[in-house]
Amino acid sequence: MIRISSKLRIVMTTAAAAITMLIMGAACANAVEIKVLSSVALTSALDELAPVFERTTGNKLVIDYGVAAQLRERFLAGAAADVLILTRQLMGDLQKQGKVTTGSLNNVGGTAVAVAVRAGAPKPDISSVDAFRRALVSVKSVVYADPAKGGASGVYFARVLDRLGIADQLKSKTILVPGAQAADVVAKGDAELGVAQASEIVPVAGAQLVGPLPGELASTTIFTSGTGTGSKSPEAAKALIKFLTGPEASSLFKAKGFVPG
Repeated sequence: MIRISSKLRIVMTTAAAAITMLIMGAACANAVEIKVLSSVALTSALDELAPVFERTTGNKLVIDYGVAAQLRERFLAGAAADVLILTRQLMGDLQKQGKVTTGSLNNVGGTAVAVAVRAGAPKPDISSVDAFRRALVSVKSVVYADPAKGGASGVYFARVLDRLGIADQLKSKTILVPGAQAADVVAKGDAELGVAQASEIVPVAGAQLVGPLPGELASTTIFTSGTGTGSKSPEAAKALIKFLTGPEASSLFKAKGFVPG
């Protein structure tokens, strides 16, 4: 049996610690800050995934959430972004304008425009278009994202109301929110029914997901990631997109109300 003296043991421990510090120092030296502009619909998922990515790579994520249409305008006005995660249509337009690197687009996930009520409240019948129309007419209040702000679910639902012919009937009992707050309003009991992205409903305590809009009214918003052409860290940006479209992230997106894109 080989015996190691206490002095040698101390030397070995010190050397190992020094090597570890050198490795950590090298990792910190190579770490970069990745600026992300992301639709607010992905907040709950990205807030959990960001620390995992940061621990794995040593890179730092700086995520700015907002309504997709507004983020697009900010980006075009000069806001810096290594990675953008907006609706598929907006990302396609940015790529055509040369603002997003060609070939970098990858779908992160999709989320249905869905109905929410307060946890514990009876779920309305939304099994058909007619049933959904009756439910909307009968509720005392309904909340959704202000279409004028550009939120995807709000813009779409305003069209649904016009299609159903009940937009005027609902005006007096409609509550508009600037972004992804519809489920919070429902959870507080300030609105009887809410319409939002499923991913904005699932994480909210006090709100329950009733289901997606029925039949031909159904709509799924696909969110797509891409690298800004002005990125100062394109390889790190590419690594983030690979992580967000990988199996670990996909399982968490599913738990947050997303479906594969």
